[in-house]
Amino acid sequence: MLLDCQLVPQTIVKPKSFVGLMSLYESNYLRLLRLIPELDRLDGFYRSRVAGDCDLCVEIIERCRYTVTLSLTYFFEDEKGRIADPDVTVRAYLDGQLAESMALSGEHRHAELRRLASEHRLQLNERWQRNILLNKWLEYLTDQGHLVLEK
Repeated sequence: MLLDCQLVPQTIVKPKSFVGLMSLYESNYLRLLRLIPELDRLDGFYRSRVAGDCDLCVEIIERCRYTVTLSLTYFFEDEKGRIADPDVTVRAYLDGQLAESMALSGEHRHAELRRLASEHRLQLNERWQRNILLNKWLEYLTDQGHLVLEK
């Protein structure tokens, strides 16, 4: 028996198809709600701290009647200064119950994110790549115990 975490979203439906992309957006939305249950009400900046993992920083960038645009990131310090990685901008469509990665930073410090980006570079267009990475990162964050609630 396979667990949800063992399924790669693009194997459920034909990759790069409209139906497949919408399925991925639905999965992203469900995972985002597990991470941020009060997504429809929150505004501002939040930090989720879990032992053994980086602090997750969440910022609500824009709130409209049917959408919420937010940033999800980890911050690291190195010789160049403060680096956000991964740095994902997500738009959640509240009425359609979909979540789409709008932007994703190009450099990844995490081996698993580099592997996913490399593995899907040839077979997926940019939108597929961004949303598969978002999907797997949301799953990871929830598995680590991150939860973003009102202050």
